[in-house]
Amino acid sequence: MVIIALMSALFDEVETKARTLSLREKATLARILIEQLDPSVETGVEQLWIDEAQRRYDGFQKGEIKALPGDFVMARARSRLK
Repeated sequence: MVIIALMSALFDEVETKARTLSLREKATLARILIEQLDPSVETGVEQLWIDEAQRRYDGFQKGEIKALPGDFVMARARSRLK
């Protein structure tokens, strides 16, 4: 019972401190914790997604990629999940 009480006190302390972090710090902390919980996440995947997002944004800025309305995209995604 003492160990559970200590863990709860530590958790409460960490949670309280985490709430004072900036949004960017919270996101970084969340990413680190998730990576520890799911070790199957491949190293470098995040950078690959960043690179892909940048490629798409650059294509959009150059007029090579056209934007679609959000409602249309969401409806299409929902229909694919059915």
